[in-house]
Formats: sequence, C-alpha cells, structure tokens
Amino acid sequence: MKIQNPLLIFMILIFSLGCQQAPQNSKVNTSLEVESQVAALVSAMTLEEKVGQMTQLTIDVLTTGESALSSLEPIELDAEVMKQAFGKYKIGSVLNAANNRARSTEEWNEMVESIQSYALENSRLKIPLLYGLDMIHGASYVAGSTLFPQQIGMAATWNPQLLVKAGEITAYETRAAGVPWTFSPVLDLGVDPRWPRQWETFGEDPYLVSEMGKHLIKGLQGSENEISSPIHISACLKHYLGYSQTLSGKDRTPAWIPENKLREYHLPSFKAAVEAGAMTVMVNSGEINGLPVHANPALLTDLLKNELQFNGFVVSDWSDIEYLHTRHKIASTQKEAVKIAVNAGIDMSMVPYNFHFAGYLIELVNEGEVPMSRIDDAVTRILRVKYLMGLFDRPTTNRSDYPLFGSDEFAEASLKTAEESITLLKNTNQFLPLAKNTKILVGGPAANTLRPLNGGWSYSWQGNLVDEFASEFETFFEAIQSKASVANNVTLEEGVRYDEKADYKAELKDDFSAFSKKAENADVIVLCIGENSYTEKPGDLEDLYISDYQQELVATAYKTGKPVVLVLAEGRPRVISKIEPMAKAIIQTYLPGNFGGKALASILFGDVNPSGKLPYTYPRFPNSLEPYYIKHAEQLEIAGSPTGTQYNPQYHFGHGLSYSTFEYLSLETDKSSYKTSETIKLTVELRNNSSFDGKETLQIYSSDHFASLTPSVKRLRAFKKIMLKAEEKQTVTFEIPVRHLAFVALNNKWIVEKGDFTLSIAGLTAKISIENEAYFN
Repeated sequence: MKIQNPLLIFMILIFSLGCQQAPQNSKVNTSLEVESQVAALVSAMTLEEKVGQMTQLTIDVLTTGESALSSLEPIELDAEVMKQAFGKYKIGSVLNAANNRARSTEEWNEMVESIQSYALENSRLKIPLLYGLDMIHGASYVAGSTLFPQQIGMAATWNPQLLVKAGEITAYETRAAGVPWTFSPVLDLGVDPRWPRQWETFGEDPYLVSEMGKHLIKGLQGSENEISSPIHISACLKHYLGYSQTLSGKDRTPAWIPENKLREYHLPSFKAAVEAGAMTVMVNSGEINGLPVHANPALLTDLLKNELQFNGFVVSDWSDIEYLHTRHKIASTQKEAVKIAVNAGIDMSMVPYNFHFAGYLIELVNEGEVPMSRIDDAVTRILRVKYLMGLFDRPTTNRSDYPLFGSDEFAEASLKTAEESITLLKNTNQFLPLAKNTKILVGGPAANTLRPLNGGWSYSWQGNLVDEFASEFETFFEAIQSKASVANNVTLEEGVRYDEKADYKAELKDDFSAFSKKAENADVIVLCIGENSYTEKPGDLEDLYISDYQQELVATAYKTGKPVVLVLAEGRPRVISKIEPMAKAIIQTYLPGNFGGKALASILFGDVNPSGKLPYTYPRFPNSLEPYYIKHAEQLEIAGSPTGTQYNPQYHFGHGLSYSTFEYLSLETDKSSYKTSETIKLTVELRNNSSFDGKETLQIYSSDHFASLTPSVKRLRAFKKIMLKAEEKQTVTFEIPVRHLAFVALNNKWIVEKGDFTLSIAGLTAKISIENEAYFN
C-alpha cells in the first residue's frame, strides 16, 4: 500500500515548550536560545522517543519489497512498516537511496516529503526526521546532478578555492533533492595506496588534507556555517579516526598506531574540521591497537567530545555496532554490543536494517546498564543539530526552488576543477601537447566508458550505473575525437576491456593484432588504463601492479614503434614501473568525473596547461609504499643499488609538470632566529621562463635538523597556487607560525624544540633557528 504524498508542510512548534523559530543564516554555535529549546524538548520526551532519535534506518526498510535489503520498483512506502518505524519506534533518521541507485529530483522530493510528513504526523512532539546521503563528489545520488572529481582529484588541484565552489554546488543540488545532510568529507589520511578508499581522501599529508577539508566544508555549510540555509547542507566528517592505515592495506582491517602518531598525522584534519563548524562525525569501522573505534571511549568521548569540544553528534557507520558482536567479537550478544557502543560515545546508530537497536537500548536503560545521562547527552546532541539545520521550520525543500540545478554554470565549475586536477607526470622532450591534426589511436579499458572516470559513490555504491546515468557526457575517446581538428584522425581500439558482468578487477582481452593493425595508421597511441570503479571491501586487492592484460597492451603499443602516451584513470597509484619506460608522456587523471574526458582532451592538445600536483607519493614497487615524510633511516645509501637509496618512488609527493618552465629565483626569511610565539615570514621569487601562461603551486617544506624523536626528512608547512603569465616574474609571501613546526612527543603533547630548521622550496633553502622550547595545544 502506498502512502499518499501530502503537500510540503512548514511546521513551527507551538506546544507548551514555547520553542521559537531557529535563527536562519546563523553561525553554527550553541546559543542560549537553541540550548533552551533543546533542553525543554528533551525533558518532555519519553525514553522511547529519545531512543528513536538515536536510531537510523536505510530507506529500503521502509519500502515495499521482498526483504529489508531491497525495494520493489517503482518505489512505494510500506504503510505497515512506516507505522512501526515512526509510530512504535519513533525513528529519527533515514539514509541511503532505494535499491542503491540514483533518483531524479522529483522522485527524491516525493519520497523525502512523504517520509518527513509521516514522521511529523506521528511524532507527539513534532520532531522532524533527518535524511542523509553519501554526496561525496557532488550530489552523487541525484540523476542529472553536477559531479566533480573525486576527493583525491580535488586535492591534486592544490587549489582550496575550487573546493569551496564544489561544496556550494553539491549543497545546492543536494537540497534540490530535499536532503539536508551529506556523509562527506572523508578526512582520513590517504597514506596507503593498497587501501581501496584512498581515492576518497585528500591525500597523504595532514596539512593538505586539513586545508582541503576546511574549504569543502565552507562550501557545503556556508562561509558562516549557515546549515539552516536552504542552499547549504550539514557535513559529516569521516571516518574518525585512523581508518586508513591498516596493517594489511585492506578495508576495515586492524591498525596499530601509537597515540602520538595518531594525534600528529590522523587527528589534525578532524580537529580543523570541528573548529570549522562541522557538527556530525562518522566513526572508523575498524579497530586500532586491538579495540574497535566504535567501542573506544578514549577516542569518542575523551578526545573528540571533551578535548576537541565537539558538540555535535557521532553516528556509527553501516551495521558497525552489530559488528562488535559478529565481526570483532568483543561483545557476546547484540545487546551487549549496543551497551558498549553507546557508553563509548556513539550517539546515533546506522543500524540500518532492523529495529533491534532501539529495543535493546530501551532494555539496557531500564536495567541500569546505560545511564539516562548518556541517552540525554546523545539526544541533546542530535536535536541541537536538527535545530541548527532549521529542520523544525523547514523540514524539506523542493526542486522548483533550485533553477540552477544541473546548469551550465555548475558544469563549468566541475570542468575547471577537473582541468586543474589532472597531473602531467612525464613529458619526455616536451612531447605534449599534441597538434590537433595528429592521427591518434585511442585504446585501453578506460578509453570509452565513463565508469572509471567517476569511480564509486557515483549514482550507486560501486559506480556500476555510471554509463546508464551519464551517457550524455564524453568519454576520453569521444572527447579527444571532438577536440581534434579532423575527427576521423582519432580512432578507437580498446585492446582490453573491463568486464562489467564481473567484479571491478575482471578484464577481457581483445585481439591485439587488430590493435597493432590500426596503430599502423596512427602518429601517436593514447592508452587509457587504470582501474574500473570500486570502493570499500570490494576494492581490496592482492597486487598493486597494474593488471597483466594492461601491461601487455602497453608493451604491444610500444613494439609498434609509435610514441605512446599513458593516461591513468585510477583511484590509487597502481604500480607502472615495468611499463613507464615505454611511454613518452604519462598523465594522471585520478577519477575526474563526468567532465574528465573534456578536461583531458584540452590538456592533450594544449588548450589547457596542466597544473595538478600529486597529493600522494606514487610508488615504484609494491614493497616500497612509504609516504613522503620518511625518516632519515629510510633513505640510506645501498651499495650496488642502481638507485643509490632505499627511498625511490616513481614520482614524489607534490610532483606535477607543466607546459610552462618555472624558475625559482630566491627564498628569503625576514630573520634567521625566532621564538616559538612568533611567525616566520618568507618571500619566494619565481619566473615563468616560457611562452605558456601557467599555474604553479609553491610548496614550502621544513626539515628539523635534530629532535628528541627522530624527525621526518621534511614536512609540508604551506602552499599557494598562483598564475604566472609567459615571461612573468612574481614574489610570493608566506607566513608560517613557528608552532606549526611542532611534532607530538611521547607524552602525546605538541612541542616545538629549540634548534635549527631548514625551510625549502624547489631546491632553494633557508636555515633558521628556534630560540626556545614550548608546548602547544
């Protein structure tokens, strides 16, 4: 039976609690007015109503279908289940897309409004529902939305202002679907290329991740954190904490991270995001040092809520409270798992398939196993966010109020981001750019499909529906052909194809003799290789080398004698050391989104000067996966080694070529000695010694000469992207607080020790001394 779709209801609390309209366009803070409203509401709630607010279900539970795992099409809400969810259990939050596929804005509006209205009608205190979706590179579950490069590509722009715009557009188009909450950004450190979610991160450097994260949040939530605004949404930081650095490199597997390293490398991005105003946090599904994070009060309560003073709410990841019993084996029953997680600091459970959490939690409170004070704290946090989001006044939005949805203006912003993300890794003898009349054979499994351009979380979880929803956009091959002066000069012979009927790793090999035959008429071979879309556990792998079929294809192309350009469309840096010497040029596109084809073609033909820089270290071998901030002992000289040192990546962190030639002329500091309370002022002079206008990212690194804990060889401390016209010279100024040179000592406190440091950029150095020692928060 289908629930009839009522008109959008604008509701104001007018019951005895005396709640007033929440302020619009206000900063995210805990004003006395909001706190008073929340406290009054909590005091009027029953235990069942409170526990309902802490419960989150997936949409498929609420729809007609053979089970809670899927829905019948067309989507219909199940009246009996809706009555149980909102009448009996008082559910406070719903997530996900039915059948895990994108929907039109009209479908989203109808569904969200129907659920929201039913929830309000069945709420004694008229508490609105909170709906959330994984909108991680645009409104990725909304058909016709503007998809941007995935986060790893956003990071490769080294241009935080582009992320503000991406966040604004994502928020606008998510609100057009009637949804106010996104599970984004991912602030995990992308430190391990084996990990199948590296592409969801902003790379391996804590400072870069922090800066990019803050700016994306600014776009999502507004410059003043106007999360009640109808054109902004609330961000959710994930996955707190240390999720990405597992021992095996596989998803959701154990990690061993000393607390001082957890604080120095993994915590800064979350701390910066909390300070920027983010009000929701999702938890790491794995375990650290033997204890699942969902069961860790030291991380969830002591560190996040008390030390960082986070006053929003903490939501579990998918089924992760249940996994404390079934996977981690630290709870003997599901009921005990609920007790452990809630007492540790989980405020909302992404259950997501049943009502057991609510039932168990009610029993635990009545039995005295979970104190009412913990329940009240969790519900206060959840309601605080709902008030600040303006849901009590505007529970839904409507597509008709968003005329710019899917507009050309938004498309241009996505294209610009893709253009600035694409990274030129190799360009032998300035082989690129190509003339537009060049005869080009385009091949490889990523040549003529949009799926590897978008990756996972694109119209569906694994990205397997991309070609269905994004057929209007150009593939790499189509875009190159469109940009060429003679379309017939660009031909296609893939040679290797992704097997769409199997998992993302499966490939089909075509007849290479047909490929070689077509190559006879080509001047250049452009091979688009890499990975098909994936995320999470399905993306685990055993071999970091790029696949055998693709390596064989590159070797076949090389044997034709025609110059080869490799285009890498991949979520993580697959090892290419066996085929790298065969390429005249190599371009890393990461996962550039629907406009990635157009951006690549513009760079290939020189209409756009590449400016992307690697946000991670590109490894040369699967057994050498160190991030750039290695210790000195990791670069010892090895007798007889052809490279001379242990540390020898394929491409260094921050690497990226341009069609321009930039010469760094000088690096100067305002003085040579500083106190820990002071700020270092640097000036860098550089010149564009070419006929190409180009963008360059200046990267300032510091090196601590000696420290009480072994220092890294270098650490990124500042960066700035600028435009330099042909033959132009510029002087760029940086200000770096001395406290930013700190590291976390064994006592888990940040410290700057006195002594000498070297600041460096592009081979230039400046030595400074720090006069005193100081601890910092």
